[in-house]
Amino acid sequence: MEPTDDPIPFKPDDFAQDIPEWGSEDYNTRIKRLHAMARDLPLAPGVYLMKDHKGIVLYVGKATKLRDRVSSYFLPSTDLGPRKNKMLDEVHTFEVFKTDTAWEALLAENRLIKDIKPRFNAAQKDDRTYPYLVVTNNEDYPRVFVSRNPTGIKPDGTKDPHYTNASILGPFTSPGALRTAVDALQSVFKFRTCSLDIIEGDPKNKHFRPCLLASIGKCTAPCNESITKEHYREDITRFVRFLKTKRSTMIRELQTEMAEASERMDFERAATLRDQINAMIKIDNRASTSDKWQPEAEIGYIDPIKGCQSLARALDMNTTIRCVEGFDIAHLQGGETVASKVCFIDGRPFKQEYRRFRIKSFTNLPGGRANDDFQSMREVISRRFRDAGAGQELYPDVILIDGGIGQLHAALEAFEQLEVKPPMVISIAKKEELIYKQGQNEPIKLGRNNPGLRLLQQVRDESHRFAQHYHHVLRRKKTLGE
Repeated sequence: MEPTDDPIPFKPDDFAQDIPEWGSEDYNTRIKRLHAMARDLPLAPGVYLMKDHKGIVLYVGKATKLRDRVSSYFLPSTDLGPRKNKMLDEVHTFEVFKTDTAWEALLAENRLIKDIKPRFNAAQKDDRTYPYLVVTNNEDYPRVFVSRNPTGIKPDGTKDPHYTNASILGPFTSPGALRTAVDALQSVFKFRTCSLDIIEGDPKNKHFRPCLLASIGKCTAPCNESITKEHYREDITRFVRFLKTKRSTMIRELQTEMAEASERMDFERAATLRDQINAMIKIDNRASTSDKWQPEAEIGYIDPIKGCQSLARALDMNTTIRCVEGFDIAHLQGGETVASKVCFIDGRPFKQEYRRFRIKSFTNLPGGRANDDFQSMREVISRRFRDAGAGQELYPDVILIDGGIGQLHAALEAFEQLEVKPPMVISIAKKEELIYKQGQNEPIKLGRNNPGLRLLQQVRDESHRFAQHYHHVLRRKKTLGE
């Protein structure tokens, strides 16, 4: 169903309240008043408009249950992210509109954002609508990506060539659910989601190092021709059909194809088809809230996916965070200086990509010791990302440096020497847990229970542990003469 641009037939809910004059309340009193007002709202779907003391709309949002959603803004434990946390300093009142269904609330929110263009809806105030799934067809190795621009028309009026003859699926009402589904299906069909322009037969492909999605079994690495063009396109065709047809029909067809591959003794292909069948069967074997118990995504004190999503919001990134690499330096008064690199995929440690480095670019103290942490960081960054800087490898989504602004600048100096630059480099200072971001002078401070901060702390602590372990190994060898 295409989102409609027709006027939305709803009226504001009667919400007469005695609102004190702006400035007559302190912050805590105002927040408590707003929370009490929100608790009087109905448990019905609708949209809400946050307003300042002049009646100007600051933010438009949707809710399945207005009471729960609006009141959550005014709880002390709520983390709204860097942008919307500032909004609370200006909210004086709010207005709500009830709708019959959550889908109508979604349409109403979209229409109001387009019409009003609230300041704190910065990520949604353009003319884009709901997310679509795009599967390119004019490339040797088609890619899959999520887009809110189903036409592919750029601001200058030209059309993105990747949209020509592409399969456009949607719209989808939930961006988060769509990305979660794409992540799950990528484990089955192993399609690429990168933006590389891959041409079959290009000599550079043989020397290209695949990204970590190939290592964790979520991509067949067409970037270095680990799969033939024909087999890759078969998987893409199967993926599109999986989204358009009944699961049972497609599983029976795959079982037939697997039997045929086995009969002609193409056991590798038969095994691939078998794994796809098993994964497709398991995709729907998930709990739901109707089962009267928590689904698996809610189990555990930290949800890695929520950590990645929260971190993306905190860093104001428009892309999904899949891969984070963390770096740390370890030494004792300059002796046996080492560095570590750890890798987290989808919020979890991926130890196959952990690396250790001995710092050897300078010897500025007697006995070959080196106590310049900044120079050590420049060296390890240069060594680790030499291929990525030359365009022969993909960067991780986020590069985390253990330390403050000085360590971040040292890393950025190393990246300045490379032709291709990374998407996001940050550092975290341990004392106050401040996050320093490339191109931004002021640090970012998140609540101590923020999932994004806790993810960074895990990466930082793991890189520190790994560096210290290697440092102790080298010291023991030197002391004992091993």
